[in-house]
Amino acid sequence: MLVLAFESSAKPASVAVIDIMDENIKLLGQYYQNSAFSHSRTLMKMAQSLLLSLELKPADINLVAVAKGPGSFTGVRIGVSAAKGLALGLDIPVCGISTLEAMAYQADISDVIICPVMDARRSQVYNALFEWKNGSLKRLCDDRVISADDLLSELKKLNKQFMPVGDGAELIISKGQDTSLLIPCPFIMKYQTALGVALASVNTRSISASELEPVYLRPSQAEREKGL
Repeated sequence: MLVLAFESSAKPASVAVIDIMDENIKLLGQYYQNSAFSHSRTLMKMAQSLLLSLELKPADINLVAVAKGPGSFTGVRIGVSAAKGLALGLDIPVCGISTLEAMAYQADISDVIICPVMDARRSQVYNALFEWKNGSLKRLCDDRVISADDLLSELKKLNKQFMPVGDGAELIISKGQDTSLLIPCPFIMKYQTALGVALASVNTRSISASELEPVYLRPSQAEREKGL
């Protein structure tokens, strides 16, 4: 089964194709850029170019996976729209993946709390906690918006080594330098990727394209300014 994955929830954008054969997963290719918020111009072009380089046609794809949020409102909306449009056109199912969960799939490290963190601004972060057990990813809490200070306090109380990953990791690392429980994030895990989205789709129920909706966790700035 071929899975085409999109990730556009923050400044980086990427697309990936994996091949799932029984219990074996093979990454066929991934295109990634971290240049600017221009996903509406680049995301589908990256997908088209990747498929072409792999000598695949859109009709060869069996499932579309996408990071459905949280993250940049514009970036999440672009990724979800691209996934829905492609899946509808091909009449294939989709998988909407938590951006935070996809990041945890990139950090397959046992005996450590995986702490995906995205900068949500206003002194807050998007966060969830995960742990790898016997080769499976276990979710420890729901996706949420939380202050960096409250998150760090919670992690210290758990009294277990933890690794912040994602574009907000540096914020937690800078505030948590007084604890030996913190494990710095390897550079390769700093940004979310479409590969993480693709890997998460293996263990996520697929749905129809019409059911796919973005998840923002909080109102947009425009909605806040209107008092909605």
